[in-house]
Amino acid sequence: MTTRHTTRALLLARVLGAMMTAAPSMLVAQVSLATVVDLAERNSTPVRLAETDVQKANAALAQSKDAFVPSLNFGSGLPAFPAVGFTGGVPSILNGTVQSLVFSLPQNQYIRAARAGIDAAKLSLKDTREQVALDASTAYIELDTVDRELEAARQQEGFADRLLTVEQERTEAGVDSLNELLQVRLTAAQLKLKRLHLETRAGTLSKQIAVLTGLPVGSITPDRASIPEVPAVKANEEPTTLPGIESARANAISKEKVARGDLMNRFFPQVSFNALYSRSTTILNDFSSYYRLPIPTDNFTSGFGVQIPIFDLGRGAKARESAADALRAKVEAEQAERQSEIQIAELTGSLRELDTLAEIASLKQQIAGEQLKSVLAQLELGNGTGSGPGSTPQLTPKDEQLARIEASNKLEDSLDAGFELDKARLNLLRALGHMEDWLHELSGK
Repeated sequence: MTTRHTTRALLLARVLGAMMTAAPSMLVAQVSLATVVDLAERNSTPVRLAETDVQKANAALAQSKDAFVPSLNFGSGLPAFPAVGFTGGVPSILNGTVQSLVFSLPQNQYIRAARAGIDAAKLSLKDTREQVALDASTAYIELDTVDRELEAARQQEGFADRLLTVEQERTEAGVDSLNELLQVRLTAAQLKLKRLHLETRAGTLSKQIAVLTGLPVGSITPDRASIPEVPAVKANEEPTTLPGIESARANAISKEKVARGDLMNRFFPQVSFNALYSRSTTILNDFSSYYRLPIPTDNFTSGFGVQIPIFDLGRGAKARESAADALRAKVEAEQAERQSEIQIAELTGSLRELDTLAEIASLKQQIAGEQLKSVLAQLELGNGTGSGPGSTPQLTPKDEQLARIEASNKLEDSLDAGFELDKARLNLLRALGHMEDWLHELSGK
């Protein structure tokens, strides 16, 4: 088992152990955001695929460099049946060959291309990890927000039940019309639907986090204290290049080096070294009778081979293909940069709107809270002045429940607006290349 898998197994064991200690019957416990992000990065399929790409790139570099390292191969040419006539070959009990590339300018370009390929793979791995961290953080924060909204929604249903009881009594007493009772029932049904929607969303988020982390569904309860405040980044801050864009640039460089090597392969010679040893045999053959002098048992030859390209249409086609690949990789890198600039502009515009919406929702929540306090105070003091023209009507328990429902509703709106703002800020953090700042913030919690 590798060190990475061992570390992951230990981490999973600790998390599950803490969960079993906290709630043996339900296997549910609070898990910090930092732990969820770490588990998501370790469990992520895209991350593991990116890691294999890094391994493949390292192997490609080793293969390119090993062309200059002599290779040794052994074999045998023993005859299977008695030879008849002159075969033109010398049967051998054992033969060995040594081959290596001595001089090749194109191969040096391939080595540089492989090095750039490693850079591209490592940057792609970093970019994938940041995306997984963003997805895990967003899902975790949203689950925490939905849990708080669910708590408010259940309180709302309680207020609606009490309101329905009060309204039924008022309708039976002839104080209110049947239409007002139906309106209250409609309000109660709408609040139930909202609660069901939130429960569905919470279940979906729990499943998403379970898939990301590899833990059982519903086994993670967000720890609100582990969520650091999302920095209020601005679009005018100096952006750093995203790992994904840097990876695309490195890939373009790698393709360019390959194209240059293929082009040089059309014109530049290469020198190789070869050595051959064979131990001949007369088993099942009489090859020696065809030669003027006896062929020795042990034979060895070596030399340098020089290959000078003169006319080869295949190499020319290969060079054109590589040049097209290099151009495509360069255009893709430029396209990634433009898309990043567009994303930053879009996020900046929506962030300003979401910031204002969050402020409005917070103010509405405060206003609803003050109105609820006013209603409760008036109910306690009983300061109504009657029901005549120009008089202030006496507030009733119905007004209290309506005010409580409204205050709870504004709380949910404020929580939802706050999450959308945090989500936009996290996406802008990533678009500006500052995702590492957020990950450092998590590690400090």
